[in-house]
Formats: sequence, C-alpha cells, structure tokens
Amino acid sequence: MCWRLSAVFVSALLGSLRSSSADSYVLSDDKGLGRDFDGIGGLSGGGATSRLLVNYPEPYRSQILDYLFKPNFGASLHILKVEIGGDGQTTDGTEPSHMHYEDDENYFRGYEWWLMKEAKKRNPDIVLIGLPWSFPGWLGHGKDWPYDFPDVTADYVVKWIIGAKKYHDLHIQYVGIWNERNFDAKYIKVLRDTLDRVGLKGVGIIAADGDWSIANSMISDPYLYNSVDVIGAHYPGTNTVPQALKTLKKLWSSEDYSTFNDDVGAGCWARILNQNYVNGHMTSTISWNLVASYYEELPFGRCGLMTAQEPWSGNYVVSHPIWITAHTTQFTQPGWTYLQTVGHLAKGGSYVALTDGKGNLTVVIETMTHDHSVCIRPPLPAFNLTSQTATFNLQGSFASVKELQVWRSQFNFKTQKPSFFEKLTAVKLVNGSFTLDLAEDEVYTLTTITTGTKGSYADPPPSARFPKAYKDNFNAQDPPFSEASNFADQTGVFEYFMNTSDPGPHVFTMRQVVTQRPVTWTADADQTISVIGDFQWKNLTVTCDAFMENVKNGGVFIAARVSKGGEEVRRAKGVFFWVFANGTYSVTSDIGGQTVVTQGKSGTEAFTWYTLSLTVQGQKASGTLNGKLLWTSSVPVEPPNGWAAIGTASFELAQFDNFSVVAE
Repeated sequence: MCWRLSAVFVSALLGSLRSSSADSYVLSDDKGLGRDFDGIGGLSGGGATSRLLVNYPEPYRSQILDYLFKPNFGASLHILKVEIGGDGQTTDGTEPSHMHYEDDENYFRGYEWWLMKEAKKRNPDIVLIGLPWSFPGWLGHGKDWPYDFPDVTADYVVKWIIGAKKYHDLHIQYVGIWNERNFDAKYIKVLRDTLDRVGLKGVGIIAADGDWSIANSMISDPYLYNSVDVIGAHYPGTNTVPQALKTLKKLWSSEDYSTFNDDVGAGCWARILNQNYVNGHMTSTISWNLVASYYEELPFGRCGLMTAQEPWSGNYVVSHPIWITAHTTQFTQPGWTYLQTVGHLAKGGSYVALTDGKGNLTVVIETMTHDHSVCIRPPLPAFNLTSQTATFNLQGSFASVKELQVWRSQFNFKTQKPSFFEKLTAVKLVNGSFTLDLAEDEVYTLTTITTGTKGSYADPPPSARFPKAYKDNFNAQDPPFSEASNFADQTGVFEYFMNTSDPGPHVFTMRQVVTQRPVTWTADADQTISVIGDFQWKNLTVTCDAFMENVKNGGVFIAARVSKGGEEVRRAKGVFFWVFANGTYSVTSDIGGQTVVTQGKSGTEAFTWYTLSLTVQGQKASGTLNGKLLWTSSVPVEPPNGWAAIGTASFELAQFDNFSVVAE
C-alpha cells in the first residue's frame, strides 16, 4: 500500500484534525431513499459486434465470457442486451433474423442465443433485453418501414421472445421498439397488447431507444404511458429532461459509451456510470458494445468493454473499462436503491451511494478530469477538477458502520503506470466518518460487501495476424453456429447449407439466403457481401466455387482489397470479379459495379458450379474460371489493401464452397 493511502487511513482515524481542510459530505437515509438501481449492462449487436467471439478456441472463449459475466470476477454485468437480428446491416455487420421469410421460423441462427445462455450460465440473475435494429424485408410489405402493419411487426417480435424461452429456456425481461428510429405510438400499444395476450405481461417495454421525446407523448396519452415500462435514451450526456422525470417511469441510458477502450475510454465510462444518476436520475447504463469482437477496421473498432478480435490466435485484451465496471457491479445488484445523498464533489468529480436495504452500503467516487473522460458523443462541456480532500459522514441507518472495504483505480496519465481495481486495506470509521485524499483521475469504491475479486487467468496467446493461407470447405454436418468462422456478413446473410440435391462434392456449402432488401437501419449495399481476413492484405489470390440460383439476373463475385464494411459498405472499393447467369463476367473497382475495369463473355449460367480465382499483384490482376485464364488487367492504385470477400449481385440465393485465400 502506497504512502498516500496510509496517510488517508490515518486521517480517517484522526479525521477531526483535518476537518478544516476537507469538504464534507453526508451519506444518509434519514429522509428516505432515491430511485431503485436497475443495473449495469453490455450490448451485443447493433450490429454483429460479437461476431468473432464464437470462433475462439477453448479455454480462451470461456475466459472472455468469465471476464464479462461471472459474478465477483470481472465486469460482472447485471444486464445483457442483444440485437433481435433482422438480416440488415446495423453498424459492423448483419445479424440473421429468426424469420428470413414470412413462412420461416428458425431459433438457432446467429450467436445471440448462445451468448445469452453463456451469460445466464455464469449469472442466473442476469437481465436479458432484446431490441430490433432492422427487420426482414417481407415485414415492410415493400416499404422501408415496419409500422404500416403493427400487428405483423408485433407478432414477429413476440415470436422471438417466445422462441427464446421455448428453444433456449431464456426469459427475456425487456424488449425495445426500433433502435434510434422514430417511434410509433400505435405500434407500442399493439406490442403491449400482443405480449399480454400470449401471457407475457411480465415482459417490459423500453422506449424509444433514441432521445427523450417519447416522454411528451406518454404524458398526453395514458394508453401509451401504461404500455411503456422504461424510458430509454441513447448517449444522453448524463442529462435527462423535465418531461421524462415527470413521468415517474424508470429512466435508463439504454445505450452509452461507444468509445475506444483505451484509458480515456475507461475514464469516459467511469464518469458516466456515476453521473448518469447524479445528473440525470438514470438507474441503468448499458455499454455499446459488450466486447469488441469484430474486425478492428470496421466502424467503431475497439469500442467495447474489452477486445476479443483474434480467434485465430486466441489473443484477447482485458481492457480497463472491465475494471471500471467492476467498481459498481461487484458491490451492487439490481434492486438496490440509490441514496438521496449523491452528488458532485466540491472540486470536481462525483459520488453515488447505494444500499440493499439490509444494512449494506456501497459508495463509488470518481474524479475524472475533462480531457481524460471524453466520450465519443455527445460533446463534453468544459469543467475543472483538482485534487481534494473529502470527508464522508455516514448517518441514519449507516451510522453504526465500523469498516468499509476499499477498491481503487488510479489512471496515472502522467506516469503512464496505471493501477486498476486494486484492493486496499479496509478503512476503519471513527464516529461514522472517513476521509480520503482524492487525486485527479481516480475511482474509489468503499463498501460493506466483502466478496469483490479481481479475477485473472494466465496470459492468452500473443497477438497474431490473420493466417496468410486460409481455407474453408464448409463441410459442417452439424455446425454449432449458422455462420462459417471468421466470415463477417456486411450485407445479406451467409449460412451453412446442406445441399441434399447435389450428388457430387458440394453437399455442404455456404449459402446467401436473403432474397429481399431488409427494412434497413443504415445504408445496406444493393449487393450482398461477406468479408474475411486481414485488412492489410495487398497481394493475394482468392479462390472459391460458386453456384448461382437466379436464372434471369443471377450474379456472384469474389473480391480482394475490399476497403469498406459496416455502415459504409455501399462505398466499398477493391477488386471485384463477377460472373453472371447471362453468360458474362465483369471486373469492377467498387461493389456497386459502377467503375468497370474489364468485362466480356464467360459462358456462365445458373445451377452450375464454377471455380473462380482472383489474383491481385501490385497494379495487375487476373481471373480464372474453372482453372482457365479469363482475363488480365491493370487495376487502380486505390485501395492498396483490404479484406477478401464473396458475395452476390443482388439479394438472391447463391452458394459458395471451397473458399481459399493465399496472401503474401
């Protein structure tokens, strides 16, 4: 224990000698309590943010899950919020719907079911939430809008909730409306009625996962008011609005953080976890995202509580936001209550106090400076913070507390020697008081709870680039997941497929299955695409067997140096080698096919397997069809590098097999 903390605890014993220089704060329940605490959570989805996690080998995958969900070990999250997949691009990829088509239901697609079960396995009390970002195209009836037939949309969402219970024994406790899009009051009421009608009265509705504007509508519409259980806002900047407070509903920051997970990101998280309640009376804060488990060059790389983006190496990073989370989550539980006596420290920073109503008390203090706690959004107004001495006086039912456990994180930006979630010697209270010397950029937890632990495992394997030689024949007879390892769908959905009609070598394939443009959340491409590999690849050969199923307008491609994904996928450039069912081929430098490098006759048709191979070397490229050279051409200098990819010319059925890539 360092000398400064020794002095702190001596001062706690001799607090009266320093009372003149210390600012004093009362922690008491004499005048009642504040709002009920609903928990701290992480968000998987919005979209495909956990895509690479499922591919991790054991024991590393289980270790990552332990750091996220295991009580008294790491982040010990209280809440897991997941995307209800809708087949559309929702930031870093697409997540598959449980109903690709109106007459289709499948509750084993994707990985969110698996993730919820793994979270529940570690913490049976974890709260589960579902929220749609996009919807399958059939639901919009030709429009990019899910509300024209509210009963159809409500039925679709309720089926997902029922499927979670029926097939996975998962109880979804809350469901949202449509992420960060305009809410529809009629739809919310229909959803509430539908839930009630099928016996799901206990499933609460969170609305509207955007700004606070729904509060005005709730105040003027009693039916809507009674339909909504939680008002959820995104990136509220720790502030709420009077109308939301007037509703007396639970107020949540139902998506927040979204910041690069270095130490400034950890500082952002520390500040908002406290100040969302101090400033905004928000009783839950949920991080987007849970774990950065997607290719880092996609939008918002490493904006998770921790990083797990290398399943091929097994490497992962327990980023410092994990331990900032632990300062709250390991010493509280949903159902605890905030004290009314919370607030700002005199020289900057904040403190909150919570109780379980059974004599336990947890106090969390943060002194994050402005420049070391900036979140990605919204802009953070300037404020000053300096080191200070603070005395806390426990009164009311806490006056008899004699000892508090102490956990501390010091960012130490100047020395670059941080210390996170360090257990210190317990502080002895004298006359119900203790005094702390608080430096800049620190987080303290003082608590009666004695079960806190900084969990750890042996270091994972070292970081490594994606293998330069990689192949996948998709021969998965009983795959644990519907998607092939390491492929990251950016438009459309590519699934393992058993082609029982094929008598030859293509029984097990990967198939693009989305046949109609989804009700979108962002700008999906007009083509489907799944990327894979190392974004730094420059010179490489991509080979894949392809099978078109659209006789009139079918088309497939393989690609190299793909420059964009996520919500920027429409602007992807690279080298795209296309063949079409009309007997032609094309080579373009963009996914939209607007810039043609070369084109000609290929003799290709639907319902026939072809082997495509693309080689890119410097500014030269060539393509073969069934082993025979079809074209050679110069290609643009830009982009100089990017992913490999496969895809289709439109939302159409097509199959792929025997994928391989060899890069220099």
